[in-house]
Amino acid sequence: MTPNLQITIDCASPDRLVRFWCAALGYVPAPPPSGHPTWRSYYLSLGVPEEELGDGDSCDRAVDPDGAGPALWFQVVPELKTVKNRLHLDLLVTDRSAPWAERRAELVAVRDRLVSLGGDVRLDIPESEDEHLACGLHDPEGNEFCLV
Repeated sequence: MTPNLQITIDCASPDRLVRFWCAALGYVPAPPPSGHPTWRSYYLSLGVPEEELGDGDSCDRAVDPDGAGPALWFQVVPELKTVKNRLHLDLLVTDRSAPWAERRAELVAVRDRLVSLGGDVRLDIPESEDEHLACGLHDPEGNEFCLV
């Protein structure tokens, strides 16, 4: 069997991160497994206690609607994020062959949209063409990623 890539992100609130990352990547919440109308129904069928599921559908996954990108699973863990990630995601949102000012403007627009969705800036976009054109952000739970 050929391995298929799923990215797992530890978190406290899958619902919030599913919404954020779907908006950031153009993904959609993953449909529940066959035979289950909701993820809640699926998890209850596996014996997960109701009190562990929180409110709503309990969807904790996001997928690329075109099937090209890896699936994301937001795994609930008890501990909060406390140190820098050793691995992070880069969202390639600009055309590297476009002029610097055009790329910077695109980064600003994407940065502002993601901040409005609950992300925050950890390393802002440079003003000088002498610096690497990128922007470091945190998702709503503090996981690092970059816009390039």
